[in-house]
Amino acid sequence: MVGAHVTDAWTRDADRHDERFFITVFVNGLAAPLFLLLAGVALTMAAESRSRKIGEAAAASSIHKRGWQVFGLAFLFRVQSQLLGWGPLVNLLKVDILNVMGLAMVGAAWIWRAATTRRTRVVAYAAATAALAFVTPVVRDAAWPALLPDPIEWYLRPVANRTTFTLLPWAGFLTAGALAGELLDAARRETDERLLQAWLFAAGLLGIAGGYAASLMPSIYANAQFWTSSPAFFFIRLGIVVMAIPLTWVLGLAWEPLVTLGRSSLFVYWIHVEMVYGGLSRPIRGALSLPVSLVAFLLFLTAMLGLSLLKTAVAKRWQTRRQS
Repeated sequence: MVGAHVTDAWTRDADRHDERFFITVFVNGLAAPLFLLLAGVALTMAAESRSRKIGEAAAASSIHKRGWQVFGLAFLFRVQSQLLGWGPLVNLLKVDILNVMGLAMVGAAWIWRAATTRRTRVVAYAAATAALAFVTPVVRDAAWPALLPDPIEWYLRPVANRTTFTLLPWAGFLTAGALAGELLDAARRETDERLLQAWLFAAGLLGIAGGYAASLMPSIYANAQFWTSSPAFFFIRLGIVVMAIPLTWVLGLAWEPLVTLGRSSLFVYWIHVEMVYGGLSRPIRGALSLPVSLVAFLLFLTAMLGLSLLKTAVAKRWQTRRQS
């Protein structure tokens, strides 16, 4: 996530047209699907855990509330950007990843509440993921979204300078994560977890292979762009990020700095965007070669880790004083 923004904002135009930059964009572009996927994993694992303590109704209410909180934070983030950037007021309604994440969490919470067993939840999340992917080209090519109020249309299909992400197909990464979260929560024994990790790895490979094979076949849609609206590309990316779960498990990447950044992902997102694109970085914006931009990313990420550690320490101290 940080790498995507740093290289986008700070790399000079002369280095944006070669294969190295394309590879960098593709790898960094996996951050958003992974961000959404892990939000879905955390949502259903938290719901299942809370349901065993406070009951299903209360657990469903808590994750539903969390979804609306994230959606509200999306607008608070835009207010902050507006105050710092002084752009047109319509920017307050711009659709970014937190808008999509919040609404997708609300939808996933509704599915969790409506489906009363783990099996039906898994099936419902799988169906939602597939539906979100396969209807994307249809909705983007349809005439009826233009009849909707503009701010609503922006959630369904991209509009220049008004959308960075849309619900279709991006919410599908979160519902896929919700499915994975249900399966991970069910794997209580070590043998079950090993088997599940193997199945997740196989599912990821199947998604990549299936998406690639589909991309070579004639499209079933009148108009679908591979890099933006194609279900084939969606399932390739989904396969890659799903495979990250078993790969992380196998490699045992419980490295403390990585864990810290993961737990502080929303905090890091919140503070780094303005630092990367705002006035603070204006002297180097669009001025660095790609190699220097990558080094700058590593240095900037180290700074984000330091701020995350500071935030955690301050929060713990505040909590201790509050309890005393």
